[in-house]
Amino acid sequence: MKLVFLDALTLGDINLDKFKEFADVEIYQTTNKNQTIQRLQNVDIVCTNKVVIDKEVMDNTNLKMIQILATGMNNVDLEYAKQKGIIVKNVAGYSTNSVAQLTFAMVLNIINKISYYDNYSKNEYSNSEIFTHIVDFNELNGKRWGIIGLGEIGKKVASIAQSFGCEVVYYSTSGKNNNADYKQVSLEEILGSDIISIHAPLNEKTNNLLNKNNLTLIKEKAILINMGRGGIVNEQDLADICDKNNFFAGFDVFSSEPIKKDNPLLTIKNIILTPHIAWASVEAREKLVDLAYKNIEEFINGKDNEKAL
Repeated sequence: MKLVFLDALTLGDINLDKFKEFADVEIYQTTNKNQTIQRLQNVDIVCTNKVVIDKEVMDNTNLKMIQILATGMNNVDLEYAKQKGIIVKNVAGYSTNSVAQLTFAMVLNIINKISYYDNYSKNEYSNSEIFTHIVDFNELNGKRWGIIGLGEIGKKVASIAQSFGCEVVYYSTSGKNNNADYKQVSLEEILGSDIISIHAPLNEKTNNLLNKNNLTLIKEKAILINMGRGGIVNEQDLADICDKNNFFAGFDVFSSEPIKKDNPLLTIKNIILTPHIAWASVEAREKLVDLAYKNIEEFINGKDNEKAL
């Protein structure tokens, strides 16, 4: 039995030694499209985060299982894998706490002006005539927090927001979520909130969901956080509107990753950017690897469980 990791670098420094219990393990830190087929020769199980496993790859290898090291499965041709009898598994639920935490890290940084005060303290505070230096900041208590996409992560954010004293409302991107714990409102009403956070997948209903036609509804000094997918917000439209309308943004996801040098988000002053790391706390990555290990263990032991699909 041979098992290959194609892009282990995406997991950071998480130890993968336990997979050696199952098979001969080969680990590649990164793999480009031209290397994929060659590296999967005589391989039974492949573990991939973002490397594409398509029809061409499957037709030119003898894969028996594809373990996706993420929740999203768009990098694998699922229908063709089914035709070929190749088991495909993903992992889910590992990053809820991590993503919620970064959501609040961004919001609290912005609303408390942490970056500004850090810079002031290091460069100007020693020259102050008084013991403090006040630039207005606000409390979360009493603010309206609008959530776009009330899945597991959205619900975690909602719970924490309530503990800060926020009024929580949500918009269902599928139109099928009828959570009785929070008030469901229209997208237009959501965009009038004090804080708006996105925790939705990218699909035909969410692609370009926020654009020049509705981004203008975001009020002055409000905060827009995107922890979903880059394509949900039209980046050029946001760049044209954000600073002009004096609201703030925090983005962990982008339409193209890694971010391109000409991405319009890089021109915005009122924005915090992180490189798609909300999912990646140490604990979340350890849980991800544990879930993948369990999937592979079940496959090798003959427990053909396709629930992950």
